[in-house]
Amino acid sequence: MNRRSLLTSAALAPVFTVLASVTANAKMEQSNHAKPHGPTSHLKIDANPTDKEFEKYPTCSYCGMDRQKWSHTRHLIQYENDATEGTCSIHCAAISLSLNMDSGPKNIWVGDAGSDAEIKPLIKVEDAHYALDPSKPGTMSASRKWAYADAAKAASVGAERVVPFDAALEAAYGDMAKNTLMIRKRRAEKHAHMDKKMKAMKDKAN
Repeated sequence: MNRRSLLTSAALAPVFTVLASVTANAKMEQSNHAKPHGPTSHLKIDANPTDKEFEKYPTCSYCGMDRQKWSHTRHLIQYENDATEGTCSIHCAAISLSLNMDSGPKNIWVGDAGSDAEIKPLIKVEDAHYALDPSKPGTMSASRKWAYADAAKAASVGAERVVPFDAALEAAYGDMAKNTLMIRKRRAEKHAHMDKKMKAMKDKAN
């Protein structure tokens, strides 16, 4: 290598170093964006979530409540990659949807509160009519947001308004802080009561 080539290579070396760094960062950024963010990677991949639903999703992922007991407010979310999550309510469904920002929902079902069946059947949320009633408590919420397949039945329950899923979800997010504080307070009181009861039993045994 002659002197001129050597000097040229030396002069361009920092440029090549910068370009290599930019290329590496771009690849890393592309890789990060291509990877879904959120906990869906830990969820069950289920192409048919409604089949044997309660066997596969017996409790809510976020609060642990029995989904069959709360079949009238339960939600079932299937994401684009078939990762599926069951919740007890639109409150907990809102948590799931906010955590999985890079995974769009493929299907969302909700229990039909207007059904006469003991275990409420699931309906697609796009076909549901949510009756919002702040005067009555809901599941995991101080404000009721029950879904009905029949629009007339939803209108007949005396709710403040009847809205589609997107508006009900927006209301759930709006209530989130208040509801979270309420839930934490109730659970703290329950734990304190249990601790007091256990202490009394222990003292009695001694």
